[in-house]
Amino acid sequence: MSQGTSQKKPGPLGMWNAIPLWQKILAGLVLGLIVGLVFGKSAAAVKPIGTAFISGIKMLIVPLVFVSLVSGVTSMRDPAKMGRVGIKTIVLYLLTTAVAITIGLALGTVMAPGAGVDMGAAKAVAPKAAPSLVDTFVALIPTNPIEAMSKGNVLQVIFFAILFGLAINMSGKPGEKVRDAFNALAEVIYKLTAIVIWFAPFGVFALMAWTAGTYGLDLLLPLAMVIVAVYLGCILHALLVYGLAIRAVGLNPLKFYKGIAEAATVAFTTTSSSGTLPVTMSCAQKNLGISQGVSGFVLPLGATVNMDGTALYQGVCALFVAQVFGVHLSGGDYVTIILTATLASIGTAGVPGAGLIMLSLVLSSVGLPLEGVAIIAGIDRVLDMARTSLNVVGDGMVATLVAKSEGELDLAVFNSGRDALGELEEA
Repeated sequence: MSQGTSQKKPGPLGMWNAIPLWQKILAGLVLGLIVGLVFGKSAAAVKPIGTAFISGIKMLIVPLVFVSLVSGVTSMRDPAKMGRVGIKTIVLYLLTTAVAITIGLALGTVMAPGAGVDMGAAKAVAPKAAPSLVDTFVALIPTNPIEAMSKGNVLQVIFFAILFGLAINMSGKPGEKVRDAFNALAEVIYKLTAIVIWFAPFGVFALMAWTAGTYGLDLLLPLAMVIVAVYLGCILHALLVYGLAIRAVGLNPLKFYKGIAEAATVAFTTTSSSGTLPVTMSCAQKNLGISQGVSGFVLPLGATVNMDGTALYQGVCALFVAQVFGVHLSGGDYVTIILTATLASIGTAGVPGAGLIMLSLVLSSVGLPLEGVAIIAGIDRVLDMARTSLNVVGDGMVATLVAKSEGELDLAVFNSGRDALGELEEA
């Protein structure tokens, strides 16, 4: 008598888990956009779901940054190697930031987003004071590491974690037990991250529905050229600059884009590089094959220092304001804008409202009226979505390049196109 050969069909949860995460997040984003445009401000009713998801992500930021950095530093026991990784990271971040604002200035010149825009409703905006580079570096040292963690001061947490990791390496045999403990703790934190990321499609849907419902087309259409210029610039920068950089080290850019897509989509809706860090870390290690040491060192630093998208946005907005007020910018002004935005990306790192501070600095550096910030502020959330996504993709690109140069990139994982939630869904 023959035995039945039919297999048990997967349940709804199994079918849901079988769909790649990036597809679920993209579906949530599109569905949220539709719901927001159809229901308008009533779509804000689903915002608590998105808020809960962001809270879950924020819950992970400090422990993830601290544990992953300590684990990453202790894995690089050679001080020379750590120095190389640090220098490569900073140089790449600054270089891509300078290129990004150059692209923004070029698009602002060609597309002229400020032509025909009425600034009559704009009110004067007082520039926010940005800390000097010296003050920024001095403020890196936490007087109380626990207080820095409780307040979410990521830069101070990074500084303390690096010193703590170095101290472990210098402690010899007693430090090995601490190193092993942090490596084990890092694995637990990564698993917790995977659990939180599982809810990303629902959080993305809610946040997108609220954004589309709150802002709508009435606010977006009058400033459509600014939005188009920023979004086009971010796409060009990601495809050309990042794509060519990935290709230059012998890797497939399409594999990179697929591997970082989940983090980019989450960044698009949360508008926070630090808030997206848990997802970025997961994508870097599980999708791109970047070692725990490199990703744990490069990505937390990039989440606070790397501002490619923000710099590109500065270029477009500077030209927008200049065109609206009929101010002619010289070649020297263009160079000043590039240098100011590049240095400000470090000087304002970790400062709340860094985008607005950077824009105020850029406009002030070439004598442009700050009244232009008032109208830009109306669509800042929409622009922030694109620039944050680019920031996160840039973090992943730099981590990939650094890992490849240090022999810390698993090519089999990079080329496999693996889902970041693979381990969780298999469990």
